[in-house]
Amino acid sequence: MINILLVEDDEVDVMNVQRAFRKNNINNPLYHASNGIEALSILRGRDSELNIPQVRRLILLDLNMPKMNGIEFLKELRADEELKTIPVIVLTTSNEDKDKVEAYKFNVAGYILKPVTFNNFVETVATMNKYWTLSEMP
Repeated sequence: MINILLVEDDEVDVMNVQRAFRKNNINNPLYHASNGIEALSILRGRDSELNIPQVRRLILLDLNMPKMNGIEFLKELRADEELKTIPVIVLTTSNEDKDKVEAYKFNVAGYILKPVTFNNFVETVATMNKYWTLSEMP
């Protein structure tokens, strides 16, 4: 069982991810943070309401967020000895080359553009599920 942290500020996108998980019968625990600061607090165990296990974690990360954007989050995540090995898949609307290059500098496991239609979104989530199901995670 992989523990997934969705770092996303848009509530509609959060609901789309939840719906896509249900459509694909994905039963992995899904945690949510609305920005990078909140995500780091959860991952470091400082959020008493959300207790994400310290093993088998995966992060789905949006880039365009308030307070701490996705690139700033990646920079801090990779600098933290306890958290730096957590795999991150960027799931964003940004098709900017500079964002892609910057994300890959921080060793993301993938950079995926959010599909426009819900059916395509469901297919994308199914593909990501196959990826993390096949990946060997500590």
